Amino acid sequence: MNEQTAATAPRSATAPSLSVARAQMQIVIVGHVDHGKSTIVGRLLADTGSLPNGKLDAVRADCARTSKPFEYAFLIDALKDEQAQGITIDSARVFFKSAIRDYIIIDAPGHIEFLKNMVTGASRAEVAFLVIDANEGIQENSRRHGYLLSMLGVHRLSVVVNKMDLVDYDAKTYRRIVRRYRRFLRSISIDADEVEFIPVSGINGDNIVARTDKMPWYTGRTVVEQLDSFAKQESVASLPLRIPVQDVYKFTRFGDSRRIVVGTIATGSLAVGDEVVFYPSGKRSTVASIESFATDPPTRAEAPAAVGFTLTEQIYVTRGQVAVRAHERPPQIANRLRVNLFWLGREPMLPDRDYLFRTGTSRHSVRIHRVERVLNASNLRTSRRKREIERHEVAEVELVFDTDIAFDPVAELPYTSRFVIVDDYEIRGGGIIRGKADDADGWIRENVRLRNFAWDRSLISPVDRAERYNQIATLVVINGTDQARTRDMAHRLEQRLFQDGKLSYSLYVGNVERGVSADIQEVPVSRDEHVRRLGEVAHLFLDAGLILIVSGVSFRPADLDVLRVPVNPDAIVTVHVGNTDHDRTTYDVVVDDNDPVAAVDQIKQRLRRNGAIFSPQ
Repeated sequence: MNEQTAATAPRSATAPSLSVARAQMQIVIVGHVDHGKSTIVGRLLADTGSLPNGKLDAVRADCARTSKPFEYAFLIDALKDEQAQGITIDSARVFFKSAIRDYIIIDAPGHIEFLKNMVTGASRAEVAFLVIDANEGIQENSRRHGYLLSMLGVHRLSVVVNKMDLVDYDAKTYRRIVRRYRRFLRSISIDADEVEFIPVSGINGDNIVARTDKMPWYTGRTVVEQLDSFAKQESVASLPLRIPVQDVYKFTRFGDSRRIVVGTIATGSLAVGDEVVFYPSGKRSTVASIESFATDPPTRAEAPAAVGFTLTEQIYVTRGQVAVRAHERPPQIANRLRVNLFWLGREPMLPDRDYLFRTGTSRHSVRIHRVERVLNASNLRTSRRKREIERHEVAEVELVFDTDIAFDPVAELPYTSRFVIVDDYEIRGGGIIRGKADDADGWIRENVRLRNFAWDRSLISPVDRAERYNQIATLVVINGTDQARTRDMAHRLEQRLFQDGKLSYSLYVGNVERGVSADIQEVPVSRDEHVRRLGEVAHLFLDAGLILIVSGVSFRPADLDVLRVPVNPDAIVTVHVGNTDHDRTTYDVVVDDNDPVAAVDQIKQRLRRNGAIFSPQ
């Protein structure tokens, strides 16, 4: 690696030789554009001898050759377009070593257009330094970045008041900034009394590494001393295990019967013999082996390693589920969440519109259920009447999902509480999960989790059944307003699938009501209990690997939501027969009851697209 490519990482960084015995900490440096963040990082590198040999001289020589005044920011702003514009557009990652600790410093962009990059950097940090220009004072992004740090759970914060040389090292200017920004921090629930303010001059190196005699009125720590004063947080490897499942690999073509679950250990550790539970499904098994390539298989792995492992019992696991050790604190499960959310999209985030919610490896359709409060992070004005979230606004929101998700509240495990919102293939927002929202179906979810924990599983796995039957267990719900027509459609579909060699069964809702639910027909119970029992019956059919066709009338969207609790939502196909007053997005298929043959073909095509049936029949 040459000197030109050795200044930064991953842009192209050379890290100092890090001792295994030394602690390491990630910090982020944020602030308004041109307030001097990159200069301060450059000074830290230069004044502590953390640069490769000859790097500082090479940058100085390059500036002299191009008739450009030397700036310490050039030590990390190595990209040509950044130097041309004079702003940082990506989160540079540099290595720095103090006398007692190794650091990874994330220099995040401050320009308003690059907030997404700033958030990406801040989300990985344990502590933060926020830079304020003493000459310009507190700016819009100074407040916005402070609020975003609070939202991301980065509460260990120090404020660097930079460019004190431009105000003649005036103590009154410094104290005015301290007083005003402490007031702001208190307003966003940060313990302002615990935040240290450090007056510095990045360009002159005052109070960065060495103490200066130009500000005798300041007796606090330098930037490096403040860094070393932060206590190291608990190791991620000592926290409860969280492995978001990325994929399941199988190599049957080569005579290998193993199914390898792969993912990155976000927190905790995993060992051979550990009993693991996968959420939100609640399925469990025991780790049989931890796989490796071209080396002896290890018996243990810990965060933040990528890992592949096999199970003693072949349960059906999909991407997006979270693996947890059975004896450790589990994540929470819900389909409604309370979140803090910031929005960066040019178009506002609107209620009743679906977005993609990404956390870990899981992807979920989500929409706003209720906006509790919207806050303008620059002026702190709040509104409880807004129903949409506009660009650069921060909001406390209740989100609703079509399926259950596994999560940890930010107060319990911040590493797995962060998320992003995607719209039109672009990240438009993100935030942190505060906890569950009120959930009317919570008792049903809890009952399903208890059922899954105690379930006596067959020796035949769902995957083995799918391979033998040439189909994936699926629940087809056929709804409509005419009882005779929905039943006829269900019977025709069952007959067609049977003729195609599929294992299917048609079940009319009335059969369940007169059988399984006979004991509550004359008892006033909630409609949800009838639907829950139907869902448990469906679960039995699907566990046996069948395609179950349930027909009924007047299924409401709320009923379908209840049905998705005991049955895997990904295994449900909803069909409406005839005209519907509901939004057509409520159903996967809407068919014409005047042409039942074409309608059956239409449903079959949907089952084929879902992967439920494999043959081209």
